[in-house]
Amino acid sequence: MDDKRMPDGIVLTEAQKRSRRHRSIAIALALVVLVVLFFAVTMVKGPAVLMRPM
Repeated sequence: MDDKRMPDGIVLTEAQKRSRRHRSIAIALALVVLVVLFFAVTMVKGPAVLMRPM
C-alpha cells in the first residue's frame, strides 16, 4: 500500500495562503482602528456621557 494519500478537502496554493494571511491582517488592523476610534471618542466626550437627562 502507498503511504502517500491525497489530503482531504481543499488544498490551498502558497499564493492563496499568502493572500488569505494578508486579508486577515487587513481585517485585524481595521478592527483595531475601529476600537481605538471608539475609545478616543469616549475619552473626548468624557463623563458627560453618563450625565444626561432622563
